[in-house]
Amino acid sequence: MAAFAFTPGHQRPPIPPVSTQAKSPKPRIRPRVSLQPSPSFSDPFVLQLAETLEDSLPTSSSSTPLPLQKLRDTSSETLLSTPWPSRKDEPFRFTDTSFIKHSQISPITHPPHSSALSGVSWNTQFPNLVIADGYVVNSANLSELPSGVFVGSLLELSEESITRRVCELLTNSVCGDLFWSINGIGAPDLTVVYVPAGCKVDNPIFFRYISVEGGDEGSNALPISNPRVFVMVERGGEIDIIEEFLGKDEKKSYWANSVLEVVVGEGGKVRHSYIQNQSLNAAHIKWTSVRQESASTYELVEVSSGGKLSRHNVHIQQLGPETVTELSSLHLSINEQTQDLHSRLILDHPRGYSRQLHKCIVAHSQGQAVFDGNVKVNRFAQQTDAGQLTRSLLLEPRATVNVKPNLQIIADDVKCSHGAAISDLEESQLFYFLARGINLETARKALLFSFGAEVVERLPYSFLKKKVESQIRELLAPTVKGSS
Repeated sequence: MAAFAFTPGHQRPPIPPVSTQAKSPKPRIRPRVSLQPSPSFSDPFVLQLAETLEDSLPTSSSSTPLPLQKLRDTSSETLLSTPWPSRKDEPFRFTDTSFIKHSQISPITHPPHSSALSGVSWNTQFPNLVIADGYVVNSANLSELPSGVFVGSLLELSEESITRRVCELLTNSVCGDLFWSINGIGAPDLTVVYVPAGCKVDNPIFFRYISVEGGDEGSNALPISNPRVFVMVERGGEIDIIEEFLGKDEKKSYWANSVLEVVVGEGGKVRHSYIQNQSLNAAHIKWTSVRQESASTYELVEVSSGGKLSRHNVHIQQLGPETVTELSSLHLSINEQTQDLHSRLILDHPRGYSRQLHKCIVAHSQGQAVFDGNVKVNRFAQQTDAGQLTRSLLLEPRATVNVKPNLQIIADDVKCSHGAAISDLEESQLFYFLARGINLETARKALLFSFGAEVVERLPYSFLKKKVESQIRELLAPTVKGSS
């Protein structure tokens, strides 16, 4: 592990955490999940938050699909014994979540009015869904999808065999933490992507998550949304998923608590692009859970630059031999931000292949990045080829990065490697430019952009590359000019 110049940030005094406005009692049609504290439960804050989330949901169970109801019940039970994470917990040792806990949290109970989305540009080039404050509010080009492919709300899913499949796989997933369970109890709906066996979807499915409701700058309000998406690709199927997260107002404070589950059948392939550009006053916590059957492929390319607190939890399990997993991520911390990536890859079968590249740039004295990457090669995962590399640039004297690349190898016939590098821009590289008459600003700009380009170039679509490159240039411009 490497840690540099770690300094705890200013913390607000404790204030009432969860919105508890008085309201008239409403009749309950569906039975309430028991949230009475058990002897082992020691965190009243989590219990209060769970009850507030439950109260924000519709009271009728007649229209709630069985998979979604089971998800809520399981999540409620899990929350009973899960305390709010603190810096004493190893997974959150370098990630301070008190910003969320000390805010006035209130669930968003309805989608935004259409007028609130005025001025937001929609991408109609591909099949896409717009999810605002956790609710699907718009879609386009879904009718152009191949026969048998379903993209939409679980409420609209009429095929009983697909519903049973979703129910079976959704409720078996128990890899998450407290935030996973908060999403499970608070998700107003489940968006399903289903690809039948042998079907290759040519165009990507574009999910655009927009946070509209939020507290004004300087206020303590923190509205929470819980979007949840489930992707099921049957044997031999292929699909690309693009996720983009952004805020309608760059100064609003809110909490986007998102979950994406992916199941890739034998020989299937999923390419996943994830772009995060939330408000700098927001909390963004995301879970990505992937299960891969034999000979399947999952590729993730991530660029994260927004959020006051941004944490991405990635959990991947290879469930068969000859499985391929490739992860590439670029994190930018250009303000008083925490950019956190916690990944866990479990290989249990022979001839698995994995590559992980993590890069981050911390360009603020109070900014920090965290990387905890765990690759576990179990006893029967012989002939595994696994590589992991993390590289960080610290552009300010007190900028902080904590990295923990971790290989746990039980098998004895493997080829595995990992590495970590942390530095500022090298003087020799800058000198190379200066000696050829190139000014310092141009030199720094070229080196910074080329550092991130290795990840950005892996995005599968040119329009996405151009958009991300433009965002990165805009974000890093003050840093480059301030150092010239």
